[in-house]
Amino acid sequence: MIRNILILTINDLAISLQNKTLYLVLFIPLFVFVSLNLVDGDEPNARKIRIGLVEKASYPPAMIQGLQSADPVFVVSWHPNEAEGKQWLKDRDGDGILVPAGSEGEGSDLIVLAKASFQTVAIFEGISGLQRALEGKGKNWISEIISLQEEGIQRQMLPTWILMLVLLVGFIVLPTQVAEEKEKKLLLGLLQTPVREMEWLLAKVCLGMILIGVAALFLHLLVMFAFDRGSGLDYIVFLIAGGFCFSSFGILVGFLCRTQASARTLGVLFYLPHLLPSALADFSTTLNRVAPLLPSYQFYQPVKSILLDGDGLAEFPLELLSLFGVGLFTLLLSYWLMKKRWLM
Repeated sequence: MIRNILILTINDLAISLQNKTLYLVLFIPLFVFVSLNLVDGDEPNARKIRIGLVEKASYPPAMIQGLQSADPVFVVSWHPNEAEGKQWLKDRDGDGILVPAGSEGEGSDLIVLAKASFQTVAIFEGISGLQRALEGKGKNWISEIISLQEEGIQRQMLPTWILMLVLLVGFIVLPTQVAEEKEKKLLLGLLQTPVREMEWLLAKVCLGMILIGVAALFLHLLVMFAFDRGSGLDYIVFLIAGGFCFSSFGILVGFLCRTQASARTLGVLFYLPHLLPSALADFSTTLNRVAPLLPSYQFYQPVKSILLDGDGLAEFPLELLSLFGVGLFTLLLSYWLMKKRWLM
């Protein structure tokens, strides 16, 4: 009995090695470890903090002198008024702006894009440390932290959930279905009919885009999200671009695998590196530099700006072109593999 159990266990381990499941088990902890080290590095203030100040506003002289003298930590930018400072912040050219709070002597309000971000923590800790070094204990220079994104947690998290849905369909659902049709020889049989390779590929892309659209629509209905005027159409365009990009990418992943099990494994290997760096980019300067290299970030950042900041499609032409470019490139690669009857 023990011998049979041992033989079956070894056989299952061999199968897990053959279908790449063991690689997945080892990859996930390794990837989480690397991501956590990027988010919580030992040098959170390696990049200078970009602080905006309003001209003709009244600030404590010690604070202005301290910020201007702390060149290794802060970069100070002056703006004619508070409105231009907020636009500078929305354009992500800065990390935060300081405006006088109420009457003179009540400190300054720190305006940031989002309270729960790496930049906000770095600004508050940096200014508090500078104040302690210059004045010791006293009334804090920052009286309140104000976020430009005042929506609730459901609205704040909506872009992340949308990204998860798009990547789930692209890297988990579609690769498994493509690999299943290859594994069961259904695709070879279908190609013996008048159906051509590009027709089959376009049908799969349409399937992925429809699944993504239905999932996103259902999510919006559940959270009862209200679009700003004019932003709904811009959001739909980016959802179509993201659906095309990751549906084509998912088909390519499916063609790289022989079985459904290996497709699921390889799909997760693409899913996590596209999800976490993009979603956590606001919490790490390192991830903020790495994430823009991923097509998921080119989808996530515009969608986030459209949904939360009310930005328009015209502000993200390069991101839109990159999504369609990646989608077209991966679709052509899939077509080439299909013509070669890759792993069929």
